[in-house]
Amino acid sequence: MDSHPKQQAQFNIFWRTRDVVTSNHLAFWRRPVLVMAPLGIVTAVELAFAAMFVLLLIWSLSNYLHVSFDHLHMHKAGEKVWQAKFRSVSLRLGYVGNICWAFLFFPVTRGSSILPLVGLTSESSIKYHIWLSHVSMILFAAHTVGFIIYWAMTDQMAQLLEWSRDWVPNVAGEIAIVFALAMWVTSFPRVRRKMFEVFFYTHHLYILYIFFYVLHVGTAYFCMILPGIFLFLVDRFLRFLQSRQSARLVSARILPCDTVELNFSKSQGLNYNPTSIMFINVPSISKFQWHPFTVTSCCDMEPDKLSVAIKREGSWSQKLFQELSSPVDHLKVSVEGPYGPSSSHFLRHESLVMVSGGSGITPFVSIIREIIFRSQNGSLNVPRVLLVCAFKNSVDLAILDLLIPISGAPTQTSKMQLQIEAYVTRNKEQPSIDSQKLIQTKWFKPDQTDSLISPALGSNNWLWLGAIISSSFVMFLLFVGIVTRYYIYPIEQNNNETYNFSFYSLWDMFLVFTCILLVSSAIFLRCKKQNSREGKQIQNSDVPTPTNSPGSWFNVADRELESLPHQSLVQATNVHFGARPDLKKVLLECTGLDVGVLVCGPRKMRHEVAKICSSGLAENLHFESISFNW
Repeated sequence: MDSHPKQQAQFNIFWRTRDVVTSNHLAFWRRPVLVMAPLGIVTAVELAFAAMFVLLLIWSLSNYLHVSFDHLHMHKAGEKVWQAKFRSVSLRLGYVGNICWAFLFFPVTRGSSILPLVGLTSESSIKYHIWLSHVSMILFAAHTVGFIIYWAMTDQMAQLLEWSRDWVPNVAGEIAIVFALAMWVTSFPRVRRKMFEVFFYTHHLYILYIFFYVLHVGTAYFCMILPGIFLFLVDRFLRFLQSRQSARLVSARILPCDTVELNFSKSQGLNYNPTSIMFINVPSISKFQWHPFTVTSCCDMEPDKLSVAIKREGSWSQKLFQELSSPVDHLKVSVEGPYGPSSSHFLRHESLVMVSGGSGITPFVSIIREIIFRSQNGSLNVPRVLLVCAFKNSVDLAILDLLIPISGAPTQTSKMQLQIEAYVTRNKEQPSIDSQKLIQTKWFKPDQTDSLISPALGSNNWLWLGAIISSSFVMFLLFVGIVTRYYIYPIEQNNNETYNFSFYSLWDMFLVFTCILLVSSAIFLRCKKQNSREGKQIQNSDVPTPTNSPGSWFNVADRELESLPHQSLVQATNVHFGARPDLKKVLLECTGLDVGVLVCGPRKMRHEVAKICSSGLAENLHFESISFNW
């Protein structure tokens, strides 16, 4: 009778030990192993997949060359063997570049149905798109230069101007590579960060690039890259449909640190997780520019509100602040998203250390609000939180006001273990309260054309997205079969000649776009009717007048606290003037078996934190990658 409890205890110990070993094993694969420019922070699993992908490219090239060298063709009388091999190498480099293109569009499909399956978001996987772009451009550039050299060696430079009827049109490839080079050159960090608008507008040449690229490679190789492009086109068209609506902007909270929080109305059926981002367009500033911003609100705490934080830095945000400073009672804004992780995976840790620099604190605002909400609702899985934030000037401390939502949702940080260590690097002492600016809150009147921010495909988003992808692709296959059987095949039979090579590609592109447009529009309009029922709640009514409030709740020595949430936040905050955080000391002194470390800020700060976590000096530190800078 006594053996059963003993066996049960041994069984429990075995499974606990097994879980710890499994957790440590998974933590190893998530640990940064390479921290260097230009690759950035690379984890063990990313390095492993990158190595396998490079091996795939090498194996593909060697296999292509092995087969082609065994069946070498001389394309001109008197052509030498080494010249034919040179041409074969140049051709196969293009084939290998096509493999990169097969994966190129998956990372930039924001509403992807695939990325969440592997725990990725479009924002965090942008770096994979960048890596693939660089590799493919190197291969395509070598492919192009190789053929030009080959034609020059064999006196065939006239091939540069050839648009063959029954084979690969060279001119289409040359036009495509010109567009590709323009996008490639303007995408380098030095150009992209200093001249973002040049990068932004030039990158839209991808439409012409894809068009001429498909004309050049033909139907067979278009099918190879079709899955990625197909999903991207579905996502891009749904984003276009969503962005045609004007979002209901409720208010703007303007902080003295040149940061504004825009607060929108949303449908209660729209769910998102912390660290999500949303793309915003203000037509009065620019009809074409879309900029991503971090969502600061908590979906559970504020079920009918969605907020984003914007720092005044570039020309676009400067114009936005000018708009908000003018006496307007309505601002037309279009949005795309929000997009974010499929789960709040960071909450599984025993404690969290969040390290931020400047406006890098904004993604952590939504995390802290989520933890506050869970702590108030009796959740047992609430990690301890240490927020280490560095600011240049004392006025930047006002950004901590974002931790308290403007909606007045009940917040009480005393129920969670929160500690904030704020460092002001340029100011040696606390400024006087008389010199502090006020926080301005501006309310906007609703407009009949405004609508709630809602899921593009309603509450059953994934179900409808699957229906769009599957039905439009089946429709595409049916239409291709019908066109081939009843249009192309009779032409070839009657004329005894092959159908035009380029026309095949044009038919494929036309049918892909048509099927996606028809199916996506039909399902989107159906879901829009359901969303509009909830949107009828928006009524024209009087709104509060602009208000001012103290700009630094942390300065409590000279004034009375206004609310319990502010009081609890002040008590949890330590401000260090004229100092920088000793990140190594902070992280190595963290106690607990499972400490999640998140960082968002300047590249130097991100790399420093990643190196500390990967050094092996503390086995309890688990680096969580959050990428908002690429």
